[in-house]
Parts: sequence; C-alpha cells; structure tokens
Amino acid sequence: MSSLALAVSRRNRRTPYTDRIETLGVQGYSIVNHTLLPKAFGRTVEEEYWHLRSSVQLWDVSCQRQVEVRGPEAAHLVQMMTPRDLGSAVVGQCLYAPLIDDKAGLINDPVILKRAEDWYWLSIADSDVLLWTKGLALGLGIDVAVTEPDVSPLAVQGPRAEDLVAAVFGDAVRNLAYFRFSLFDFLDRQLVVARSGYSKQGGFEIYLDDSSLGTELWDMLWSAGQGLDVTPGCPNLIERIEGGLLSYGNEMTRSNNPLEINLDRFCTLGGQIDYIGRPALEDISRDGPAQRIRGVVFDGGPCAACGSPWPVYASDRPVGYVTSAIWSPRLKCNVALGMIQKGFWATGQSVSVHSADGIERSGSVQATPM
Repeated sequence: MSSLALAVSRRNRRTPYTDRIETLGVQGYSIVNHTLLPKAFGRTVEEEYWHLRSSVQLWDVSCQRQVEVRGPEAAHLVQMMTPRDLGSAVVGQCLYAPLIDDKAGLINDPVILKRAEDWYWLSIADSDVLLWTKGLALGLGIDVAVTEPDVSPLAVQGPRAEDLVAAVFGDAVRNLAYFRFSLFDFLDRQLVVARSGYSKQGGFEIYLDDSSLGTELWDMLWSAGQGLDVTPGCPNLIERIEGGLLSYGNEMTRSNNPLEINLDRFCTLGGQIDYIGRPALEDISRDGPAQRIRGVVFDGGPCAACGSPWPVYASDRPVGYVTSAIWSPRLKCNVALGMIQKGFWATGQSVSVHSADGIERSGSVQATPM
C-alpha cells in the first residue's frame, strides 16, 4: 500500500460500522459518495480473493447511498432517468439500470429497489445523483419528494453468506430470489434484505435504515459468523475484473454511453417508452458504438496498479485502453477490463498492453466474465 494517508474530516462521512471496522484493523479507505469505503485489512488482495471465494465477508458499503424518490409521480420520474423499461417492475425487485443525460452520457448505474408503487430507492455508484434527481423533479414539475434517507447498506458476500444471514434473519431469507428483496425482522424494526452484491460469489445486502443500530447489526452478524470463518472485507479487484463487474469512474463516466459498456439489454430503443436522452441514444444505436468494454488478458508478470489508462495496441495501431487491471492467481495471468475500438473487440484478438512500468505486454481480448 502507499504510505500516503487519507486525511479524514466531517466532509468524508463515517458510517454506522466505522467503529467496528477500525477495531478490526482497517488499513486503508477510499471515498465514495463523500463516505468512507474500507479498502484494506492487512491481508494481500490475493489473500482476500481466495477467502471471498471460499468463505464469507462483511463489507461496509454504506457509501452506496440511497436516493429516495417518493410520491404520486415517482414511477414517472424514475422512468425518465433510465432507458431500461421499468413498466413491468414489481415491488420487491432490484433492477440494475443505467441513468443517462440528454446526450446519452452515463450519469450513474444504480440498482433501483422498488419499495412500493410510489416509492423507489436508487442505490448509487460514485456520482452525485441526488442533486441530478432533485433538479429533474423541479425542472420537469414532477410531484415527488427526493431525499437521501438514513440508509447504510452492509454487504455479506461469499459462498457461506446465506448461512450467515439466515442465522440472524431466519431461514426465510433463503427463499429470496436473485435481485429480489423483502423485509425481515431485526430488533424492533424490519430491514430490507436483498440477494445482491458487488461480487460474483453470492451474497446479500442489508439496508440498515437507522444508523444508531449499526453496531448491533455488525455484532450480531460477526458473532453468528464465528463458525463460518467470517472476516471483514471489501470489494476485491481481482474478483471484480474476472467477473466483469464495472466500476463507475473507472470503466465509464459521463463521456460514455450505455452501449459502450454492453448495457444494450437494459436500453429500450424502439420508442415504447420515453426518457431523457432517448434521441441521442437511438442515434448512437443506428450505427452501433465505436468502442466497447471488453476483457483483456496479458502476460509480462504481475502488473502494477492501473492508476491511469494504459494504451492497447493491435499491430502497432492504438485500438483502446485498459481501465482496470491486476494479476489473477487463478488464471495465472494479468486480467483487465478495457475500452476497445470497433473492429478489434472480437474475442481472441491479439493485442499488446503498454503498462505504466514501460513494459509492452502481449495479450488478447476476452469476453467477460473471465
């Protein structure tokens, strides 16, 4: 890890779990949505990776702030924000959905939780969706209340996650389908528990809606997990890249559109619904995007962290750039996500990656997950 320290102030919000995280020896943070996100606990990324694939971890992901849209026109406003058709969404469903602006640029890629017909939570990645949503509601004259509620998600991830969550919330949690949520008793209230999370190893996200209960929630899960090899953890870069999970601010920003990041299946382009940016997105779809996110594997020994885009070449021609990269101990090569130009993104395309250490590394384009 770098020796540079993060200067924490009240602008960078602590979470209901920070006290416990610090007791367990957190050694690094990132800042997401102005909120602390634990990033290291004294183990290597590889050690965390193997543990995540075999056991269970508790992740403080309070940084996944909720933008609440509630009121008689809530469904209308949320639909205006995304090209995904929400017309058939049901209460209790989680929906991954790109949000776009008038130029089809990606504002965010939240998971939308439909709490009721007039009540939605947008569980956001790292961009300021709250103000965007408020601005749209005011500018379009839509009758809703837009707020950031006191909700701090805690993720339980890994193949033993179901056993741990069931030990605290009861065996009924085992009946939750993927990307569905329900209410489960906790102390004197009910909490939203969803079968979801930012890994491919299976797990749940618990949406604590009272910060004062953070210590109790953490302690109950921690105690129940002692026989399950539970540890604190965080999103793992190796597992994320292998699984093809995208990171807003890394794989995409507002300069990208949903088709470039392979979200075609979440975009309604035939005019059946209206949304902000529809004409722009339909224009892009006519010829298709000029570039797409793809997996890339390459050799040259374990690579350093990808702090800025690395050029990707095919036959000495620049054809894209790597957005995230790391050594995979399972695949025994470097794995990456990268934005690759049309005509060069086919699986198996030979490429070379020019990493920040000055090494030209031979590789190929791959589909995701890897």
